[in-house]
Amino acid sequence: MNWPYELQIGWRYTRAGRAGRRNGFISFISGVSMLGIGLGVAALIIVLSVMNGFQKEVRDRMLSVVSHVEVTDADGAALADWHATAAAARKNAEVVGAAPFVVSQALIARGDEMRGVIVRGIVPDEEATVTDLAAKLRDTTLAKLVPDSWSIVLGIELARSLGVREGDKVTIVLPGGQVTPAGVVPRLRQMTMVGTFDAGHYEYDSGLALVRLEDAAKLFRVEGPTGVQLRLKDLNRAPIVGAELAQRLGPSVTVRDWTRTNRNWFAAVQVEKRLMFIILTLIIAVAAFNLVSTLVMTVTDKQADIAILRTLGATPRSVMAIFIVQGAASGIIGTLVGVLLGLLVACNIGVIVPAIESVLHVSFLPSSVYLISRMPSDPQQGDIVPIVVISLVLAFVATLYPSWRASRLQPAEALRYE
Repeated sequence: MNWPYELQIGWRYTRAGRAGRRNGFISFISGVSMLGIGLGVAALIIVLSVMNGFQKEVRDRMLSVVSHVEVTDADGAALADWHATAAAARKNAEVVGAAPFVVSQALIARGDEMRGVIVRGIVPDEEATVTDLAAKLRDTTLAKLVPDSWSIVLGIELARSLGVREGDKVTIVLPGGQVTPAGVVPRLRQMTMVGTFDAGHYEYDSGLALVRLEDAAKLFRVEGPTGVQLRLKDLNRAPIVGAELAQRLGPSVTVRDWTRTNRNWFAAVQVEKRLMFIILTLIIAVAAFNLVSTLVMTVTDKQADIAILRTLGATPRSVMAIFIVQGAASGIIGTLVGVLLGLLVACNIGVIVPAIESVLHVSFLPSSVYLISRMPSDPQQGDIVPIVVISLVLAFVATLYPSWRASRLQPAEALRYE
């Protein structure tokens, strides 16, 4: 028997089962197996797409405030010549922007309210070449950061928690007290709040303050910039470029890319993705192995047909191929349906979720609680292809035992009671 006939019979068995109560039940079980595979594949694609969307959204908001790569002095002191360091970094074709900075921790107070903050000293025009936030605010809010004006720009959540408005005075409590005859007293500096920024990332909106670089150098008693921020053409190549820059610039500096700066957060997201992948893959596995019961019932129902095929010259391998085709067809159809459904939902989740919220009068992601108030989605080929491969492999494996059992059936035994 030629392979096309095996394929034809296997496909006929996949579509058969509408005539007769028993055959109808087998067809129903086969349909449920296909549906289970499809829903499992769709759920896995949708969940991973949403997780990718959240990761991308948070990453983009984070990188609107911080640079792709930071180069700092290995001893934590001011760079001897930040211009030379920036020029050496720019020799790498991936580097498209460089800006000096001074950064340190401090306390900020107004009245009875006090908060811990990261104070970053910047040059607005230079900073605009490395972060999107500075590029957006360079000609407005950041233009008010004039050298020796002792002005400061606060994150919007920080300003709200302190209860300050533009023009109000705040007090910076600096690390390292000042020794006086009366003992060690904290170093204080009063500054004027000239504006706020809204990065959309709570960590920075509630804990970051921007000042002019020259003022920051005086505040923290350093002779100049403590580091250089770099912007790259491709942010995903930051670890590779960072390693190249570390080798080029030598041991006198420390190079950190944005993935190392936020390593714990990204590691947690990757662990969650792996766990969700494993959990939802089990759903596909359960649905795929439902094919085992479907094919066993089909083999039992088709014993007479198998016996006739064997007496006409069909080999055990051909019989096995027929039922492998039947099970594989169910797996392929279920997987394709799942992929189409998953992509349809994942690509339109920005429309589907608001519609559900409107009907149910609920908010799945209230802006007062979550960082992101809308459901993002980012389907990626690197997730979809493994899902499809795993689904097809599980469906194929599920066909092996029933197909082997069918190939071992003896014609005389099958026809004895017919």
